[in-house]
Parts: sequence; structure tokens; C-alpha cells
Amino acid sequence: MKIVKLSIAIVLLLSSIAFIEDDSKQFEISKNLEIFTNIYKELNTHYVDDVDPSRLMRVGIEAMLETLDPYTNYISEADIEGYRYMSEGKYDGIGARVRKMGDYVTVVEPYEGGPAIDAGLRAGDMIIAVEGKSAKDKKTAEVEEILKGFPGTEVNITIKRPGEDTERNVAVKRDEVAVKNVPYQGMLDDKTGYVVLTTFTNNAGKNISQAIKKLKEEYPGMQNLVFDLRNNGGGYLREAVSISNLFISKGETVVTTKGKVRDRDRGFKTSSPPEFPDLPVVVLTNKWTASASEIVSGVLQDLDRGVILGTRTYGKGLVQNTVDLEYNSKLKLTTAKYYIPSGRCIQSVSYKDGEPVDIPDNKRAVFKTRAGRKVLDGGGIIPDVMVDEVGEEPIVKFLVDNNLIFYYATKYHQEHEEIGSAKDFAFTDFAEFVAFVESKNIDFKTDTETKLDELLETAETDQLTDLVGAKVKEMKEKIAQEKADDLEQNKATIISLIEKEIVSRYYYQTGRTEKSLRNDAEIKLALEILNDQERYQNYFKR
Repeated sequence: MKIVKLSIAIVLLLSSIAFIEDDSKQFEISKNLEIFTNIYKELNTHYVDDVDPSRLMRVGIEAMLETLDPYTNYISEADIEGYRYMSEGKYDGIGARVRKMGDYVTVVEPYEGGPAIDAGLRAGDMIIAVEGKSAKDKKTAEVEEILKGFPGTEVNITIKRPGEDTERNVAVKRDEVAVKNVPYQGMLDDKTGYVVLTTFTNNAGKNISQAIKKLKEEYPGMQNLVFDLRNNGGGYLREAVSISNLFISKGETVVTTKGKVRDRDRGFKTSSPPEFPDLPVVVLTNKWTASASEIVSGVLQDLDRGVILGTRTYGKGLVQNTVDLEYNSKLKLTTAKYYIPSGRCIQSVSYKDGEPVDIPDNKRAVFKTRAGRKVLDGGGIIPDVMVDEVGEEPIVKFLVDNNLIFYYATKYHQEHEEIGSAKDFAFTDFAEFVAFVESKNIDFKTDTETKLDELLETAETDQLTDLVGAKVKEMKEKIAQEKADDLEQNKATIISLIEKEIVSRYYYQTGRTEKSLRNDAEIKLALEILNDQERYQNYFKR
């Protein structure tokens, strides 16, 4: 009896402690909200300069959310079209990707079938003015906000096309722009099909299913599949389950979500027999493969159903839900983490500048696939076949970051009316490209050169220039020669990037994909694996 009474007392004590803690938390929330409101009012009333209340509040909200993970965001009414594009793959606007380059926002890529192409806009067109107002020094987001709008309405844009002396006035009729989540499917050889998925928006599972079926109908000899998830940042969880279900058995647990509120934890299982249960598949990943993409690649790895090839994925194992707020705004907040069949969570534990910090393998927990292979949690999916990252060489990053390949492709497009088929196009003017880069007089400075410049400055301060100056000059001359050699050593990678950029000027997204397949070292390796079934099966052994 004493034990029963003691147990009851303990339960009551714990309940009262929980109540006190909860009550204390509510008091802290109320207290700090009151403080925040009073500060907001004081600033608005007494600050020496005029204050924009909306901007002030927006900064406060974003600063608060920055203390959490990178995916908990406030979406204002002005951001709704961008959110709609990210979640649904569609938005109302002119149908073009734009980016700030120099003083002006520039058309980077018109979307196939979109209003921008119908109006005659091209990649490389600088947006000088919108509706008669100068766009100089405007941010990308500012210009994008004006370009978006209701279908059927017009927006008048003044553009400057490189190579032309006069400006052009272009009227673009806005429309609902739907960007395909499966922009391309085709055959890599007589037996191997290829499908690319860019985002897990609505109907991603249905579209992947249709793409594979179409390939099998048109090419009865198709026996293998390369499934490209590179640069796919994810999307709807339900579409990840749907795509996994194409390859794995009915009733398999694909992913489990676990959060603070245990009653809301959920498990997601496949609901139908697989459409392609025996189709050998290699999944391509890279460091921008994230979220739902990591679920699919992780599920196929955990269940020993597909070979993962590429580089380690991003490491986003968080679930977001969107809450509607007042005035047509939203809060996208993280509510849970997801766990794939082996029991592991792929979420990175820390971030720097919005990107996940790499976690050493010896600090990651070990799990096992269905066949007993070791896999690790935290920090993304480690592929079964690791490859080197393409384009990470300093000279290649320099060319890309300074838009030199983009500018050259624009120039090439102006000088060549046609290039033949996308697949067969070959760029042979590398010497001309090198001359073009040199003509821009943009200094490519290595980290070593920066350190040497700092050394010279320190030597000058310490009056030691005569002692170290000659040695530093000699070293910089050697580095300059090595930089010139870097262009030649990375010629194949650079030419591949140039070819894709040039082809996209004529054949847009479809052409870029078709051309990339011819030069892609990872696809060539995937073909080697799939065409050697003994080698393919060996990846599933312990």
C-alpha cells in the first residue's frame, strides 16, 4: 500500500513540475513578446529617421528564424510566387530564369514553351528597365517581383543585347509557367534508359513512371536504367514515397518522421506492387542532391535495390510543414526529422553559411542495409561508387563564377546562326575562348598569390622588401605559368561546360541535357556498371 501511495505521489509531483515548467515557459513567451512590442513601438515613434515598419518587422522575424535551421522560413505575400514555384513547379510570370550580372539583372535561361521565348528574349539579354523605370543596380529579387504577375497581363521590358548598339523594347505577356520536373528521358545505349528528375513537385512519381514506360515501349530492348537525381533539391515527401514504390515491394516502410509531438510521428509505406521490380538501376547523386532526393537514393541503398553513384549528398533530413498566416503570408517550419529503412537519419548536425558542415565518418553512427552492408547516418548519403567532383578545380570555378563561359556562349550564339544537332555539336575553338578570357582582363588570383601579396605588404611595413621581394616575384612568375597551364590541363572539363552552354542557346533545357549526356564521366561509369551485371550485383554484397 505504501508503494502504491509513493507511486501516486511521484506521478503527482512530476505532473506538477511539468505544469510549472509549461507555465513558466508561457510566462517567458508573454514577457518577451511584450518587450518586443514595446521596442517596436518606441522605434517607430521616436527613432531619429523614418522607419519602414514592414521592413523592421521582417528583419526581426528573419533574425529570429536564423537561430534555427536554414529551412524554417517566413514567406511574405511578395514571396508567394517563388514559394509556389518551389513547391508546385509553376508560377505566374515571363518564364525565364534571371540573375544579377554586373550592373544589371540578366536573362540566364528562358524556359521552353514560356512567354519569354515567344517574345524573343534570349539568354544574355540585360534588363535595362522595367515599365520605363531603370533597373540599374537592382537586385535579382526586386526585378523578379515586377516580372511576376497575373496571366494575361503584359510587362514592358527594355533590354540591351550584347553586340548590339541600340536597346530593344519588348512586351512580354505573362502566363502560368509550368517547369517540367522530368525534362528529359532517352536511351544511353541499346539497353540502358536515362531519366532525369529536377524536383519532387506534383506528379513527380507519375511522370517518372510514364517516362520509364515510354522508354520501354519505344525501346523493347531496354534492360537497365540510369536515374539522375543530381542537383535535385527535393520537394514533396509523398512523391519520394511514390517514386520509391516504382522499384520496391508493396508494404515496405520508406520513411518515418519523428518530431517533438510524438502523436504526430508517422510511417510512410509503399501502397501498391512495384511497376519495375527487377529493373537494374543506378542513381546519380551529387552534393546538391537533397531532402526527398536523399530519401529515394537512401531507400534504394538501404534495401539493396539500386547502386548509388556520385558524390556525397547534401544532408537534409528535416520535414517542413507550411502554416498559413495573416495577410497571405506563410511560415514554413521544421516539425520533424525523417528516418529511412535502415533506421538512420541523414540530417547534418551543423551548418556554416547555410551549408552543411562535413562530418567525419568516424563520428557517424553505423547502420546496416537489408543485405548487411554498413551505411552511416548524418551528413547525407555516401554513394556506393564515389567519384571526384567535377568543376571544383580553381580555374574552372573562376570561369564559372565570373560568368566567362556564359558570356562566351552569348557571343558564339550571335556569330553562328545554327550549330546542327545538340548531340553532335562539338566545340573546337578553344584557343579563341582562351583569347576571349584574356581580353576580359579579369585577374584569376590563387590563394597562394593572395598570401604572397600579404607577405609583400608585411615586408614593406617591416622594411624587408629588398630581402623577400625578389623571391616573391620569382614565385609569382611560376604561379602565373602554372595558371596558364591550368587552362590546358582542364581543357576537357571547360569544353564540356562551353558545349552545354552554347547548345542551350539553341535548344534550351532539352538540348543542354542531351549534350551533357555525351560528355558525362559519371554516366559512362554507370553504363560500365550496368553492362556488367556481375559487377552490378557485387555492390550489394557485404
